[in-house]
Amino acid sequence: WYDANARSMPWREHHDPYWTWVSEIMLQQTRVEAATGYFLRFMGALPTISDLAAVPDDELMKLWEGLGYYSRARNLKKAAQIVCEQYGGALPADYDALLSLPGIGSYTAGAIASIAFGLPYPAVDGNVLRVVSRVTGCAADIAESAVKQAWETELTAILPAERVGDFTQSLMETGALVCLPNGVPQCSVCPLSKVCRAFLDNRTNEFPVKAPKKARRIEEYTVFLLLANGRAALHKRPESGLLAGLWELPMHSGHIEAEMVSAWFKQHGISAKISKCKPAKHIFSHIEWRMQGYLVTLEAQLKTPELIWAARSELDSLYTLPSAFKAYRKLLEQLL
Repeated sequence: WYDANARSMPWREHHDPYWTWVSEIMLQQTRVEAATGYFLRFMGALPTISDLAAVPDDELMKLWEGLGYYSRARNLKKAAQIVCEQYGGALPADYDALLSLPGIGSYTAGAIASIAFGLPYPAVDGNVLRVVSRVTGCAADIAESAVKQAWETELTAILPAERVGDFTQSLMETGALVCLPNGVPQCSVCPLSKVCRAFLDNRTNEFPVKAPKKARRIEEYTVFLLLANGRAALHKRPESGLLAGLWELPMHSGHIEAEMVSAWFKQHGISAKISKCKPAKHIFSHIEWRMQGYLVTLEAQLKTPELIWAARSELDSLYTLPSAFKAYRKLLEQLL
């Protein structure tokens, strides 16, 4: 089934452990369709692990811009530096060694080990958990780490002696194309339907079992689009926490009324033309930002070490602005 139905992906056509590694990291939180263009650009800019280990942070973040979950990129670089220092610039063909690298958990280590090196280790992600839960009719909560570990043990026992990487990818592909997470699974074309407990019992809608996520925390911010002399003000976020070390538009916690914004600039003797922007929101995995923006046009740049002033060309090529500010960035691009 996999031979006949596998999607064409650049990392499948180029059998290189580095390609497998980067693709698996990108695909952790990103759909294949969205990741492909980023992947090709990334590999074009950083064709070897040595290139990744040496890339400046700002350049790395720019390559990752728009993918989100930027800690993935930082861990890629940290791991690349270790690989260069300890393994001569080539990923080790050893599951435990892979697992010891920053950003690589049991799933990614199993994927690299089986797909890139043909080693007998499973790669259990959400797609695979959904497939095995339905096939076996298992009602255990797949969100629990112990359940995932149990499935890793179960799958290890049935890994084929040959083509283990294709077996790994066939389970992933079945979950992605047939045993769908949302909507009705395509059981009529599923290669596992004859042995699938959930299908045979007409209970596919009951599996997999997963405890509901906690409600996202709502956070409110006021965002300032500060413009002066054809440049926009940017502020660097702290080196730890959400969006660590990335550039942002100047922000203030909470929603501030227009009158208060205007009063602040007047109080500080700053001539400013202020207009309210449309509200925007951005959803992270556990937090939702609700933002109110203000476009503030100044006669001169504010002299403060906390801000840098970027031209449009620098926004495009140098400074990484997370997708949380996507709505306001579009406005900036129209004005710069």
